[in-house]
Amino acid sequence: MIGSISAVGAGLAAIGAGIGIGCVGAKAVEAIARQPEVTPKIQVNMLIAAALIEGVALFAVVICFMTMNAGVPK
Repeated sequence: MIGSISAVGAGLAAIGAGIGIGCVGAKAVEAIARQPEVTPKIQVNMLIAAALIEGVALFAVVICFMTMNAGVPK
């Protein structure tokens, strides 16, 4: 039972990261369309935000996989 709950948690973390990175990308494109002269600054900030979102999602997936084996007796 713990393994299936951990798998759901890992899936939710991946979905959350996809939604977060999609929102960041969409807003960056919108900002670049409004002010094309600041494109490099927007791109740098977008990449930093996407990396932080991906890092949090990876951390959540690792925690889910660690708890997957927590309830298994040896």
